[in-house]
Amino acid sequence: MSNTVWINALAELQQQGEPCVLVTIIEERGSTPRNAGSKMVVSRERLYDTIGGGHLEYKAQKIAREMLENRVRETRLERFSLGASLGQCCGGATVLLFEPMGQPQAHIAVFGAGHVGRALVPLLASLPCKVRWIDSRESEFPAQIPAGVEKVVNDEVVDEVENMPAGSYFIVMTHNHQLDLELTAAILSRGDFTYYGLIGSKSKRAKFEHRLRDRGFQPETVQRMRCPMGIAEVKGKLPVEIAVSIAGEVIATYNANFGEKSADGEKPVPMLVPASRRSQAG
Repeated sequence: MSNTVWINALAELQQQGEPCVLVTIIEERGSTPRNAGSKMVVSRERLYDTIGGGHLEYKAQKIAREMLENRVRETRLERFSLGASLGQCCGGATVLLFEPMGQPQAHIAVFGAGHVGRALVPLLASLPCKVRWIDSRESEFPAQIPAGVEKVVNDEVVDEVENMPAGSYFIVMTHNHQLDLELTAAILSRGDFTYYGLIGSKSKRAKFEHRLRDRGFQPETVQRMRCPMGIAEVKGKLPVEIAVSIAGEVIATYNANFGEKSADGEKPVPMLVPASRRSQAG
């Protein structure tokens, strides 16, 4: 396989805003399947190139996918003895370097392509975030979608809630109060979000709290909803002023949620996970 496969894969994944792990053989002793310097790229869905196949590659792939799942941002070294335990007949040992690439700090779903959505999404796109911009109305989206933003047109907008990974940020600002309520119920039902913001006034919040209580939601769950959302000190009714206020709150949230996980006394690995999952990750 051409040694440009992994380079092209990295470039393509970076362009798509898709995180991956670059795995490199940095040391080999004895008889090993591939030479030092051999590389492969592991994304959530695919493998690009090879470090020799077999059980070693399988184990490397498993480690890389665990790193992606836990949003690990620091490099990792692993030594493998290529004996019977790895099902390799050639003997020898290999050291692999795992390098996380392009890991966004936050996955954000923005529901609604109205005036505030059109002001907000370019701000979020300029942050270390992966943004999915969702609306049922194709005509509401601008002709130019910012780089790194995935436009999603779906008549069943609420179905998109379950397509976001755990720890995501949800921002709801649709053209329809009933749709806002259905989205709110779907997001609060998941419960594994880092941030949920709903555009609206204090009176809208009061109405929603009442309706959500009627649906059986616990008060502590409803309290996690930010409505009105944004930084209160940023006043103003212009779409860009509201957007800056919301973006500021998102930044404050992902800075506050940047936890650290220590593994067996090693130096901490910075991670971004919601508090509900941090204890499990420790």
